[in-house]
Amino acid sequence: MKFKLKEGLLLGTATAATQIEGGDKNNNWYRFAEEGKVDDQTSPYRADDHYNLWREDIDLMAEMGLEIYRFGIEWSRIEPERDVFDESALAHYREEIEYMRSKGVRPMLTLHHFTNPLWFEDMGAWTHKDAPDIFLNFAERVVDYLGDIVDDYITINEPNVYNLNSFFYGTWPPEHKSLSEFVKVFSNMTASHVRAYNMIHQKRERMGKSREQTLVSFANHLRVFEPENKKSLWHKICAGFTSYMFQDAITEAMMTGKCRFPVMKRKGVKSGKYYDFIGINYYSRSTVSGIADGIREDAYHNDLGWEIYHDGLIELSNKLSEKYGREYPIFVTENGTCDNTDSFRPRFIYDQLKAISETDNRIERYYHWSFTDNFEWREGEAARFGIVHVNYETQERTVKNSGKLYSSVIKNKGVTDEAYSSFVENSNYRK
Repeated sequence: MKFKLKEGLLLGTATAATQIEGGDKNNNWYRFAEEGKVDDQTSPYRADDHYNLWREDIDLMAEMGLEIYRFGIEWSRIEPERDVFDESALAHYREEIEYMRSKGVRPMLTLHHFTNPLWFEDMGAWTHKDAPDIFLNFAERVVDYLGDIVDDYITINEPNVYNLNSFFYGTWPPEHKSLSEFVKVFSNMTASHVRAYNMIHQKRERMGKSREQTLVSFANHLRVFEPENKKSLWHKICAGFTSYMFQDAITEAMMTGKCRFPVMKRKGVKSGKYYDFIGINYYSRSTVSGIADGIREDAYHNDLGWEIYHDGLIELSNKLSEKYGREYPIFVTENGTCDNTDSFRPRFIYDQLKAISETDNRIERYYHWSFTDNFEWREGEAARFGIVHVNYETQERTVKNSGKLYSSVIKNKGVTDEAYSSFVENSNYRK
């Protein structure tokens, strides 16, 4: 045995509705793709056709031994018009959740993962003053319908990535560059998370579930921001400022209700504790020499140019545990890498799980991103993150070597010598 998994660590995968389901034209990313703005000219309308093939996909998860699964629901399917709810869409998700539970896979439900219904998008989406009320209305309907069979919730996925790309860089819909809108989005998303956190607990308690049975948080994209020159005062200032604007302020606001610029306090937000676990989406480290994202050129990189730096997850886990309480478990709600040929992903999984298993912090769940290859936002279908290959023309699924390794790790509670020689030994990073 090369290493044993940390005791009690649960392994699974994560996906998002728009990235895998296909078939929905009522969301902002479908329109964005139709306008020709996705780099490879593909569209989430095709994706993995998971909305029809969900049973096949869950069967494959069960065959691979996945213990947990984080998935999203498509808001635009459930509420196609404001205050008009589609019971058939809710029934679809209920059937899917019940099936995964019957297969021994524990669900974690994500309420918002980057995409908006067109009616919400066209009224300003998260910049609108009523956004928290609108989101809460949607979330209440979902929890009323699904709350008895789902214990684990992510309210909002990566508010910082959504906000930065949509309202700072302007590379995602609606392609705005506005500091005032950037502030509104962070402020409204904070209020939405805080209010949804309270609502989910209240409704679940009325359903007869104890407070301890309900786990709610948000999934934040976190990076290590490191000065390029650690002796340079300017580089240190830039690294600290970038980290604060990108992740530190929004993390504190959503977890504790304490709002500092660029997050402003909204109705219903009071100082408190709005997390039952610390959720971390981790992918890379940024090397900073100015007010911009930088990359170490001499480091290993994935196929999108992101640095591969496994220690960052451990560093961030320790930092957040120290600040927000070591009594709270850490769930790695996303971690993975873009490897279009699956040539180094087995090594990536080996190295990251080994790092997790050797630390003494409370990482209790690991959701690998992602289960299948999928529509990867602005990059389209060209960027492959899955441990299961998808032929988009035929929708055929094929478990990759990284998926075979992951399945073996779950079965054997660690990496056996045989699994290492079969999948990891000849898997190497690139610079």
